[in-house]
Amino acid sequence: MQLSNNQSLMSDVVVSSLFVYPIKSFGGVPLDRSNVGKRGLDFDRRWMLVDADGQFMTQRTDTRLALFRITIEEDGLRVRTPSGHETLVPFDPSGDPVSVRVWKDTCEAIQVSTEVDAWFSKGLHQKCSLVYMPETTLRPTHPNFTEPGDVVGFADAFPVLVVSEASLENLNGKLQVPLPINRFRPNIVVKGWEPHQEDTFSRLQVGDLPLRFAKNCGRCSVTTTDQDTGVVGTEPLRTLASYRLNGQAVEFGAYYVPEATAQIAVGDVVLVP
Repeated sequence: MQLSNNQSLMSDVVVSSLFVYPIKSFGGVPLDRSNVGKRGLDFDRRWMLVDADGQFMTQRTDTRLALFRITIEEDGLRVRTPSGHETLVPFDPSGDPVSVRVWKDTCEAIQVSTEVDAWFSKGLHQKCSLVYMPETTLRPTHPNFTEPGDVVGFADAFPVLVVSEASLENLNGKLQVPLPINRFRPNIVVKGWEPHQEDTFSRLQVGDLPLRFAKNCGRCSVTTTDQDTGVVGTEPLRTLASYRLNGQAVEFGAYYVPEATAQIAVGDVVLVP
């Protein structure tokens, strides 16, 4: 395959890390490789914890969610509390169909099981339920930034979040205490770009996966929560607001939409078509 000038110049740009967040607002899982479909990376935000009213639960109001750790096993998700208690979330839910809300969207989901609900309710000291988004639920992305037929799981708005190492390095050079990439909960981390170059492309090719730009990512208070302790501070939003403010939004990273089904891996070359 003959590369364009842009592709030749970018051939030293590679994927340095991959992450998924199987349960929305819980800790991330680093991966060496992942299949990617219309909703994004496999397992990413396909599960979600909801309260007694069916409303999604989030670190924005309960930082304890950040402290749960997940490993992806052959028969399910192994979820571990900070104190070491564990449960296995099976891939095949056995509960009832339920309607749940994530932001302004009402979605059809499936309760995982009454046993899993009881485990989470006991651990968080409130009635809650873990739900799964089945293939039959098609939650559309924001029509102003995407195309008809684009869908997303329980992520806030779009299937894939791309962040460059250079953007984080640039930010950390302005902070008294540098922050890890997990504050920004990316799916694909790219090495070899200039700071915030992820904002500038209409399309990317990550290995065999074509991605279409949707919009820059406006950041929320989750970035101020230490993902290892749950302690909330003021950074990085305070510093980002000094040079990454766009209207009312503090932007860091960019959302993209998959245009095919493919497998990607750490080390894949990232090209600009």
